[in-house]
Amino acid sequence: MSYDISALRKFVSPEIVFGAGSRKAVANFASNFGARHVFLVSDPGVEKAGWVAEIVDILVSAGIRVTLFTGVSPNPKVDEVMAGAELYRSNECDVIVAIGGGSPMDCAKGIGIVSAHGRSILEFEGVDTVTSPSPPMILIPTTAGTSADVSQFAIISDPDRRFKFSIISKAVVPDVALIDPEVTETMDAYLTACTGVDALVHAIEAYVSTGSGPLTDTNALEAIRLINRNLEPLVRNTADAHLREQVMLASMQAGLAFSNAILGAVHAMSHSLGGFLDLPHGLCNALLLEHVVAYNYTAAEDRFRRVAEAMDIDTRGMSKPVIKHRLMERIIALKGAVGLEAKLAKLGVTTSDIPYLSGFALQDPCILTNPRKSSRRDVEVVYAEAL
Repeated sequence: MSYDISALRKFVSPEIVFGAGSRKAVANFASNFGARHVFLVSDPGVEKAGWVAEIVDILVSAGIRVTLFTGVSPNPKVDEVMAGAELYRSNECDVIVAIGGGSPMDCAKGIGIVSAHGRSILEFEGVDTVTSPSPPMILIPTTAGTSADVSQFAIISDPDRRFKFSIISKAVVPDVALIDPEVTETMDAYLTACTGVDALVHAIEAYVSTGSGPLTDTNALEAIRLINRNLEPLVRNTADAHLREQVMLASMQAGLAFSNAILGAVHAMSHSLGGFLDLPHGLCNALLLEHVVAYNYTAAEDRFRRVAEAMDIDTRGMSKPVIKHRLMERIIALKGAVGLEAKLAKLGVTTSDIPYLSGFALQDPCILTNPRKSSRRDVEVVYAEAL
């Protein structure tokens, strides 16, 4: 019997525990994996906020040894992954726990891959290159946006090429995600805005992706709705526990959507930009979003109409060009309200950088599921519009 493989959809996700206080289950899960010596990955900011000490206490109280690794930059680099993997090996650790934003979580995923294979992380660039299972991995996100805690992506920076490369594999989906809105209370308004818009981009790109399907669509649309309604008030009042929980839930749903439907040109261009200038990933996405929406609109008009409706735009009786205009207006207004209005030129991008950036964007696997096929010239034009 023959069947159409393109019509099949798989959906991968970790075991998820969502809710205030879920981080405190870390020792139970580590023990379930037979942990004797946990390798804990984080970064200096999360450590300063006090979350690392709490996790260490919980693990040590359960009789589990801990080796701490906080040598992670805001965009994790190849040598940091390799240094972490060497420390993991020399201390004979057996389970990886990461607490932090996308950077410590991506670094932890890289450390897991290297410790399982004993080879450079550079050898795993691309899709399905991982052949051996990583050690058990428990991720605790401290930001509501990157969704590394639920995804099959790890994004690593290669400073030699000034390029961020993607590793996409079921093997990098963590075993457990402890998604605890309480740990996002130490995020400032700017980081809340950056990561919240990152989650919005995840949801929009996943919904219009050529890899989308019924298993990802419901998550993507609900994430768009939640962010559209809750991100602005949260940025104004980061202490509001209910709003934090709503945006954290949105981030998780956006992550489940994009991990399985993959992304599009915003992320391909943003990875190139973030590798080139070492900028916050969420900010790069924010600066490109409406320009890519405008470029993609004609290739997925019905889908973008549903995105507009999820952003509380009443599209009844509207022509397609009007819907496009209103959607872009709403995206720009939301970005403005949360303070992400800069242009690429302000961040140091010049016209002469665009060919270089475009070359790397076209090599990114995210471009493959963009709803409109993109040539180098297309990508150059979109970068130019965002300058």
